[in-house]
Amino acid sequence: MASPRTSVRGIRAVALALAFGLLAACGSGAASPDEPLQFFLSGDANQGGGFAAMAAQYQQETGVRIQIVDLANADLPTKLKNAAQANDLPALARVGGVDPVWRDATMDLRGILDGSGIRSELAAIDDTGKVLSLPTDVTAVGLFINKSLFDRAGVAYPTGPTDAWTWDEFVSKVKEVQARTGTTYGMVMDRSSHRLKAFLYEFGSDYFQADDSGAFRTNANTRTAFEYFKGLNDDSFMPRSVWLSQADPNAMFKSGDVVAYYSGSWQIADFAKNITDFQWASVRLPQQTTRATNYGNAASAVVFQGTGQEDAAYAFLQWLYRPENYRKLAETSGFLPAVDGLEITHATHADAFALYDEEIAQSAPIVKEIKRRDLAYEVAGVATEGDPVRDETVRYLNGELSVDELLTGINGQLTEQLGRLP
Repeated sequence: MASPRTSVRGIRAVALALAFGLLAACGSGAASPDEPLQFFLSGDANQGGGFAAMAAQYQQETGVRIQIVDLANADLPTKLKNAAQANDLPALARVGGVDPVWRDATMDLRGILDGSGIRSELAAIDDTGKVLSLPTDVTAVGLFINKSLFDRAGVAYPTGPTDAWTWDEFVSKVKEVQARTGTTYGMVMDRSSHRLKAFLYEFGSDYFQADDSGAFRTNANTRTAFEYFKGLNDDSFMPRSVWLSQADPNAMFKSGDVVAYYSGSWQIADFAKNITDFQWASVRLPQQTTRATNYGNAASAVVFQGTGQEDAAYAFLQWLYRPENYRKLAETSGFLPAVDGLEITHATHADAFALYDEEIAQSAPIVKEIKRRDLAYEVAGVATEGDPVRDETVRYLNGELSVDELLTGINGQLTEQLGRLP
């Protein structure tokens, strides 16, 4: 059975859904079909204005106006919750995740997903088969190097389609670059379980999963990976300040005094604009036993019911995912595509984007399986308090826990807070 905590969360989610249903039944906030379709999102201006450009094209082709409402990322979830409770939801939105407050107000997007090439493992699908959201773009973990340091040291790194390196080989080469160039640190990694998850996969971990009883477990390779990771955090190869004191790894890498940065695809635009003192490059992730990144939906599209504009919003989203239109969106915004089989031509750093696409395609099946499980919890309205994997790892790196206590702590917290899916 699911834990009592899970049951309470489920009851709360149902209560919120019922509350919204009453508001929808009694309210008068539905928009007129003749009004512009409001599209709530965040960061479009920073990503090249791709959605605004597609909205303008759609109006030119159909006469239907899409009003882009670009909100601060931190404000978007609250804005949507308040809109749901006031029965004043927009026609559609690009969201970071499905919220129980408005989950039951979403339109089924199955008709757009089926046969589209959209990555189904990144779609939020409930236990009835209803598609609540579709990924608009993908984010993935990846590795950057200070190419100038590698070149100065005369050390080679994988560049070809069949090249690979293990973590042992990567660490050896980075230490060689450090020694030859006098660089302070070999690598920094974002203080994030999203990044750590990819690292664990690369050592053959099957991460943390619930069995039929709802108890979370992991395999022996997870222990090996954590022990290896702790060995890297030695204040020489990796600065302990990033994971223990929340020092900024992005700033450290951009200073030029770090050889490599284990981060992700979202850094490409920043580096292209803001690194001018040295050359950088995206390179293949190391694999100790397994080739894997960790990827997910950077954001997802939802269409809301009860607005009086459902059909028009659905039609726009259907149009947006047509290959020729989605290709333009991805190229304008610099997205990793959420649609398979499209030839995307990025204006800058096309090689970096291509490498991420390759890493995703070649990742072990466990990556997709865990992502589907994570989305199932999200759709069910079940979440952890904080981030047990990251937080227990910090305690382990700080010497507060043994590796056995680390694994026991993570499994125990996930079992208590998540348990078996309803």
